[in-house]
Amino acid sequence: MKICYIAKVTGVVQGVYFRASAQNIAIDYQLSGYAHNLEDGSVEVMVCGDEDNVQHMLDWLHQGPEEAEVENVVVDQTHPRDINHFSIG
Repeated sequence: MKICYIAKVTGVVQGVYFRASAQNIAIDYQLSGYAHNLEDGSVEVMVCGDEDNVQHMLDWLHQGPEEAEVENVVVDQTHPRDINHFSIG
């Protein structure tokens, strides 16, 4: 069953390859969604896919790539989306 979550990740998460790293993780776990920078310095990540794989991605968001300093992750479930790729922007 496909599930989707939207997460807002705060801390030092822009300019540290967070979005590109999230895309690589999503591809590894066959997930779809996106990672976008927000004006307040946070990153919004939507992730959709198999429940176990989505959970791996959500767990990864709490640490991010090596250069990141994640302070907080707020996760909300959302309606499944009919997308089949993971974009960054």
